[in-house]
Amino acid sequence: MIDVNQLRKGTTFLEDDQIFKVLTYQHTKPGRGNATIRVQVRNMRSGATFEKTYSSGSRVNDIRLEGSEVEYLYDDGEFLTFMDVATYEQPQLRRDVFGDDVHFLKENLHLKLSSYEGEVIDYELPTTVEVKVTESEVAIVGDTANSPTKKVTVETGLQVKVPLFVSVGDTIRIKTEDGSYVTRV
Repeated sequence: MIDVNQLRKGTTFLEDDQIFKVLTYQHTKPGRGNATIRVQVRNMRSGATFEKTYSSGSRVNDIRLEGSEVEYLYDDGEFLTFMDVATYEQPQLRRDVFGDDVHFLKENLHLKLSSYEGEVIDYELPTTVEVKVTESEVAIVGDTANSPTKKVTVETGLQVKVPLFVSVGDTIRIKTEDGSYVTRV
């Protein structure tokens, strides 16, 4: 058990048989009365995000997640298959757990899965991934005012805005945080 004043971004805790991860933390102290702690949390099982408010002095049950490094193997349409690099076990996760982040997954990509009592509840992608450009818009010659960009489609199906010099067949590095272009590799 920890005091709610110790909650910080990234902390996971158990409440009402649900696992929550703190996304934002705000401590408010009015002129009179107890302080209130307002946290925005994500339910790790359902993916729902909402706010919770606690009064100062309340306690929650903190938990420790077990992390394992895995390698992405393949997508069969409904499940994503991974391989634990230490034990060679092959856990499978439903495709909808990753949401739009599935566009960053590429064969042999290493990422981290977090689990609680054997149930995989969270993942952590690397900060950048390298992908190959498969389709590209036609760049207009002379359109060079204000750092022009064009849309390209990469091998995973993600569309990215890139500078005009990037062409089909190039390998580019993109951020997994927001899907933005970093550099050509």
